[in-house]
Parts: sequence; C-alpha cells; structure tokens
Amino acid sequence: MAQSRPSAAPVAVHPVAARPGGRTAAVRKAVLTATEDALIEHGFAGIDLPSIARSAGVGKTTIYRRWGTAQALVADLLDDMATGSVSATRTGDLDADLSANAELLVRTLTHPRQGPLFAALIAAATHDRDTKTALAKFYRRRVEEWSLPILDAIDRGDVPANTDATAVVRHLSSPLYYQFLTTTTPLDDNAAELAVRTTLAALHAHCFTRSGAAPTSPAAATTSPRPRR
Repeated sequence: MAQSRPSAAPVAVHPVAARPGGRTAAVRKAVLTATEDALIEHGFAGIDLPSIARSAGVGKTTIYRRWGTAQALVADLLDDMATGSVSATRTGDLDADLSANAELLVRTLTHPRQGPLFAALIAAATHDRDTKTALAKFYRRRVEEWSLPILDAIDRGDVPANTDATAVVRHLSSPLYYQFLTTTTPLDDNAAELAVRTTLAALHAHCFTRSGAAPTSPAAATTSPRPRR
C-alpha cells in the first residue's frame, strides 16, 4: 500500500500561502488582470511595464518595485492561476475521474479568455527561458494534483501498484494540448472521450508501470490538492 494520501472526499479550497488583503491584494489582482490582457492581445512582447501600470491604474513605481520585469509578472500570474484553479475530480471511480478532468481541460482550452491566455503563455515559453521555467513549475504542480485520482485508484487496487501516475496524466492531456496548439479542429467532448479511452486502454495494458518504482508522484503524497481555474 502506498503512503497514505488525502481521501477522495471533497477538499477545502485554500491558497498555498496567505495572500495580503486590502489594497495590496487589489493592486495585485489589477496588475495580473492587466498582464493577462496584454498577453491575450499582444503576446509576451506586449507586456510593457508602464503600459501594465496604466491599465491596472497603479503607479509605475509599484510595478517596478514589486515585480520589476515582464518575466516576474508572468511567473506571478502563473502562480495565481495554479492557486485559483479547480480541484481535480476524485469520485472513487477512475473512469469518471479521468473523464471529468479531460472535459475540464477542454473547457479551459476552449474558453474565450483562458484558451488564448494559455496559447500566449506556451508561445512565450518557447523563446523566454524564465517564462519556460515558470510554466514548467505551473504544469508540474498541476500534474501532481491531477495524479491524485490515479493514486486513489492504486490504493483501491484498481490499477497496478507500480503505475506511474504522472505519466497517466500527461498521456491524458497531451493529445488535447496537441490538437489545441497545432490544428484548427475545435476541441470538444469527443476529443476528451478519445483521450480518456486511449489512456485507460494503455493503463490497463500496463503501459504506465515502472519496475521497482514507488506508486507515488512527486509531492502528491504530501501536498493537499489545490483548486484549478
């Protein structure tokens, strides 16, 4: 049996660390919203700190003092997105959990604001090393959280004990991201269903098992799930 993890019962929604309230929180929210707007409209090249300050209604000195660079703004935005995201579904039924999480990803990538935002962030990560690092941290955190339903299934004995939970999550999401980024075919529930079916087939064919590996994902046994947008 793997190391004990949180139960599949509903979990409390809470930030990773306490955020300052009052005007500080309002300023941060306004600045990150302005950063999102710039990314969606103009891409990473559109993140001009004085323009962000004007859009957010704050002084330039505030932007330079707290963030200083476009890369720092994007890193803080990604941290905020991860903290404010919706939790992975954990019903105790792996098929249902994978389906719900794939459908959530499709809804996110086809959302009129979230879809273009993710496209801009991924594009920025291809040519800016700091943004690549921040985006990798974001997805590492998301993969760890989305591994929890697979780890639950390992504990129930539904899948082999040496299943690589993170590989399952990546296999589920990869075709959806590929279609999103490289084709003009709209993502829909059929795409989500196909991703789930192929992932489950590979899972039950033991394609994701690891010899001598502990059935946990990094940090999944020690961190509580966080919400996903």
